[in-house]
Amino acid sequence: MQARSQLVLDIAGVLLSNMSLMFWKEMIQETNLSAEQLKKHFGGIKRDLWTGKMKEEEFWESLRGTYPELPINRARDILLDSIVTLPAAEYLEQWSEYADIHLLSNHCREWIQPNLDNLSRFAKSVTISNQVGLCKPDIEIYQLVQTKLPGGAKVLFVDDQEKNLHSAKLLGWKTLLADEEGKWTRRVIYHNIMTS
Repeated sequence: MQARSQLVLDIAGVLLSNMSLMFWKEMIQETNLSAEQLKKHFGGIKRDLWTGKMKEEEFWESLRGTYPELPINRARDILLDSIVTLPAAEYLEQWSEYADIHLLSNHCREWIQPNLDNLSRFAKSVTISNQVGLCKPDIEIYQLVQTKLPGGAKVLFVDDQEKNLHSAKLLGWKTLLADEEGKWTRRVIYHNIMTS
């Protein structure tokens, strides 16, 4: 008997919103900073945050040190409020009937925790980069997830960033790029179940 299909889903940009334009706009309103300054600061430390080298509290301290006028508690609230469930999350229960679901995300667990319980109840495993010290697109994090999958199973990996698909392909996983309109959700059953 063939192993059950495995569906590996990114979280941010697939099941939950990314740090949205709303977040950056509200942060600008709270400070005299430009979106470019804030994005540049975040871009410079993102990998350390995603791999857990920088703790969540250290991220806020780095912002406070660079932008003393930024109200950190308000900034944290803005960030958490900007991370909302995307329509694809509604399909998790249905998909779990046909495939084992695994969540794989570059993120800070503290930021997605308010939504994680609801998402993870349909998942066989959850791998969050800042908890394991690895991040996409480095192949090691995919290999870690691979250890949680049954041997010989067909795997479909869905991510909203094309650069994150390459390592999955190297492991023999099928891949699907999540578009912003959510059209990809209709292709999951075809890719992962009908081709099993």
